[in-house]
Amino acid sequence: MTSMLSRAVGSPVARLEGPAKVSGAARYAAEYPQDHLAYGWIVASPVARGRLDAVLTDPAEEDVLAVLWHGNAPELEKSDDPELAVLQSDEIRYRGQPLALVIATSIEAARRAAQAVQLEITAEDHDVELRADHPDRYTPETVVPDVPAGSDIGDADGALATAPVTVDVVYETPALHNNPMEPHATIARWDDQDLILYDSNQHPSGIAQTVAAIFGLTAERVHVVTEHVGGGFGSKGSARPNAVLAALGSLVTGRPVQVALPRQAMFSVVGHRAPTVQRIRIGATEDGTLTAIDHQTCTQSSRLLEFVESASVVTRDMYPVPNLRTGHQVVRLDVPTPRWMRAPGEAPGMVGLECALDELAVKLGADPVELRIRNSPSNPRYVECLRTGADRFGWSPRARRVDGEWLVGTGMAGATYPAQAMPSTARVRALGGDEYEVAIAAADLGTGARTILAQIAADELDVPVDQIHIRIGDSTLPQASVAGGSSGSASWGWAVTGACRELRSAGGTRDEATFDTTESVQQQKEDRHASGAHFAEVRVSTVTGEIRVSRLFGMFDGGRILNPRTARSQFLGGMIMGMGMALHEESVLDPAQGTWVNHDLAEYHIPTHADVEWIDAAWLDAPELDLNPMGSKGIGEIGIVGSPAAILNAIFHATGVRIRSLPARLDKLLPHLPTT
Repeated sequence: MTSMLSRAVGSPVARLEGPAKVSGAARYAAEYPQDHLAYGWIVASPVARGRLDAVLTDPAEEDVLAVLWHGNAPELEKSDDPELAVLQSDEIRYRGQPLALVIATSIEAARRAAQAVQLEITAEDHDVELRADHPDRYTPETVVPDVPAGSDIGDADGALATAPVTVDVVYETPALHNNPMEPHATIARWDDQDLILYDSNQHPSGIAQTVAAIFGLTAERVHVVTEHVGGGFGSKGSARPNAVLAALGSLVTGRPVQVALPRQAMFSVVGHRAPTVQRIRIGATEDGTLTAIDHQTCTQSSRLLEFVESASVVTRDMYPVPNLRTGHQVVRLDVPTPRWMRAPGEAPGMVGLECALDELAVKLGADPVELRIRNSPSNPRYVECLRTGADRFGWSPRARRVDGEWLVGTGMAGATYPAQAMPSTARVRALGGDEYEVAIAAADLGTGARTILAQIAADELDVPVDQIHIRIGDSTLPQASVAGGSSGSASWGWAVTGACRELRSAGGTRDEATFDTTESVQQQKEDRHASGAHFAEVRVSTVTGEIRVSRLFGMFDGGRILNPRTARSQFLGGMIMGMGMALHEESVLDPAQGTWVNHDLAEYHIPTHADVEWIDAAWLDAPELDLNPMGSKGIGEIGIVGSPAAILNAIFHATGVRIRSLPARLDKLLPHLPTT
């Protein structure tokens, strides 16, 4: 049977996807033609806390079909997610909260009418600022993804008190906002008592179940179509208010209704990565052996829902120490609810841990690579990433130099992310002529899921990949898990593998097989991780404080790499997003107004091509068949885990200035830089 790797590059499946996207033939959520389509525009709250007393509109406004608010909107069933109870209450819990929906015959008319709507509001005092000493902070029972908020092994305080070498530092990460290229959008249409949603999301099956419950329907009566998705980064992993509002608008008007969020609304109703304040204390012997770690995180959530960014959890798995304590505290504020964003918990948590470990290496006068190797005796794959990555990068802890006005230095950091799978079901049908249809309700966020699933099926059925026809992105197909948690290929590929094997084992006696992985996934080994090591070279101008990343390299253990081309894109995308986290991205809060003031891509800065001078990724050839039938680990998120810390550590090496509050802007560096 031909290896998956031999099918990897330039497969017909990938070639079919490419032309559809670049020619515009691929349809995204807001692009499905509908007869008599109407358009919804959200009227957002201008205050962070208060009550909506009335909504005043112009009854003569042309082309307006309806203006919905809590005074006239249909009643919804109670949801586990209070942010989906749109237009159901007079309570205002955050600035940008949808208070009304204008529905008109054109998007221009809807927007114009929404601007003319008058809101009568009783404003109340609000609190939107996270402080580590906030009087209302408390310890939650769990943090995402539903794990205990604290852990305690040994005697961390005692070990820290007696350790020959210690580090006690605080690192802060700001709020960050998911900004996929395609903003959230939905077209909703009621067909008699059934609801059709053309929706941009990461989980068609889950969206159908959630929206069905809100409208008092069974999941089978909600059909979610998610053919193509222009990115998500976690923000599209669950139903968002645009889907519910579009369905409400269609229910009231009897017409299909489109609700497409403008970029500015992406900063309020779809979630964000919560800011963190992390205190990390590390104890070690003089030879660099870690004896204790205490990692405590303070973060925020909304008044509506408790969602706790789990920044300290990653420390539980990274380095085995005899004395380890981790914990989280959260403050409920008048802000939107934080949500999933690429590597939730791990991305900010590794900033604190890996930068603190670099500070320890500086105190010890130790090579940061060797310090990590010494403290990873039970993780040979991580050690191999460290050694191989350092060799390929040309690592030298004494590579600091001066080049004219530029200070040049290098830094590194480790990476880890759980290797997991979630229950999914796939169906395979023989179409005749050695052609097959593979069906599963997965979502392709632009990561190449169709290509990967076609390769997996082709290997199992021993046919050319162009004889596999993939059907995904539809909730009426066999149920699939969310495209998140770096689990998509493992979860869906496992189901596809099982269905293909069952069909082949039937020996031609049937032309269809379905496989549910639930039982197999429940028996999966726990506490398995992908590993990685990041290396960065930066230069900093002593004249302007400008920071440039000259080189960025990642070495990863992702199990079997199913497709080198798409895998490399995933690794590089994560690393570049980590660069943005280190140097560019920051949601700036106006405490007086309770809003993010830089709520567009003109002011919320992300890396561009000019920021990426040289970047590369490589990986170990290390399948782990005891994890899943493909031997693969997730790779979508480990690229961002550790990348920001490597860059921050390189900045310190170049300048001697330690930035402990992200992002590393020139104003934080310039006053402390030497002149050349």
